[in-house]
Amino acid sequence: MENWIAVIDVKAFYASFECHERGLDPFLTPLAVTDTTRKESTIVLSVSPYLKAMGVSSRCRRKDLPTNIPNMIYAIPQMEKYVKCSAQIVSIFLDFVAQDDIHVYSIDESFINLGPYLELYNTTPEGLCKMIQTKIYKETGLLVTCGIGPNMFLAKMADDKDAKNAPGYIAKWTKEDIPKKLWPIRPLKEMWGISSGYQERLNTFGLYSVYDLAHYDKQFLIKKLGVMGEELRNHANGIDDTNIREKYIPMSKNLSLGQVLMRDYNYKEIPLIIKEMTDDLACRMRANFLETSCVYLSIGYSTNDGGGGFSHQAELMMPTDLNKDLYKALIYIYDKFVENKPIRQIGISFAKLTRPQSKQLSLFQSAESEEQEENMYRAMDEVQAKYGKNKLLRTSALKSSSTAKIRHEQIGGHKK
Repeated sequence: MENWIAVIDVKAFYASFECHERGLDPFLTPLAVTDTTRKESTIVLSVSPYLKAMGVSSRCRRKDLPTNIPNMIYAIPQMEKYVKCSAQIVSIFLDFVAQDDIHVYSIDESFINLGPYLELYNTTPEGLCKMIQTKIYKETGLLVTCGIGPNMFLAKMADDKDAKNAPGYIAKWTKEDIPKKLWPIRPLKEMWGISSGYQERLNTFGLYSVYDLAHYDKQFLIKKLGVMGEELRNHANGIDDTNIREKYIPMSKNLSLGQVLMRDYNYKEIPLIIKEMTDDLACRMRANFLETSCVYLSIGYSTNDGGGGFSHQAELMMPTDLNKDLYKALIYIYDKFVENKPIRQIGISFAKLTRPQSKQLSLFQSAESEEQEENMYRAMDEVQAKYGKNKLLRTSALKSSSTAKIRHEQIGGHKK
């Protein structure tokens, strides 16, 4: 059985979805997905292939979009619809391959193990990709590109470098393509897995192309970059032993929630935001039947005041899922480290998650009152799960500084 992996990538997903919903051709329509109710500096989530062909970046701010394009369409994000469409596409993959042979990489990109199914469908890797591509277009109206390779890395590179401009939007790389297609790539950040930061470090070693990286001393890279140095060199030689069926299960799971505030907040306003975020994350934790014994708080100061911030943790005496106990621990961190500076970012996280065990009673609280508290939070969870989070809120959500109602109407920081 030949080992063939495909990367299936929805072309300009959000923008193409918006064009299809309007009955427009994304290759002929100037459309940008961005929230026009926000400031000009808000991020553009996606631009149509028409705008990309004009050189417009799909990752820019609205103020950077060209202003001389006639009939420009600004589409406000509909994250809930995008998530449902992404789930529909994954369900189409399941019509062709088993769940174990799918790795969902992002909302618009997935890896699929083609090898075990080529004999079943009596086709080639390109043929099976075409079948999947056709069904996705028929059922969603969206075009997908397909990169094919003998491993996940080469499949991804085939998609990134060739598939978007290949006939039928399908491209296949083999190991024979490494010298002529992979090695000439420069700058290094054009290779999957190399960030701008890693590129800068590799440049200091005199490495500027993938060829340079592929032929550099492995032990030196391991010494300077650790395991990552070996992995990058292997990738530069087209080597990737990742098994798509071996799903990564983290040793320690965290639950996290973060937000970038829409304006600079003074330090006295932030406790309310921390309390609201604690309510939401504690609700998620209880829904997964978990408790935490370690909380994290990170604060980012406004770049208008020099930026910076802090990130610290606090250990709890015993695991809990009660909002008030979690808030006390987080506000302890906040009061200890906060400075009187404008704040723009907040993140909280619950770690060392465990299943609820028998309770150790506190000397300062009766078992009855703690049980009443638990029942109250669970009743609130049920109401919010059934009717929506904004149907039951603290009265403090009416304050102008509150972000709870707005956040509950968003997915990933954008409107549902």
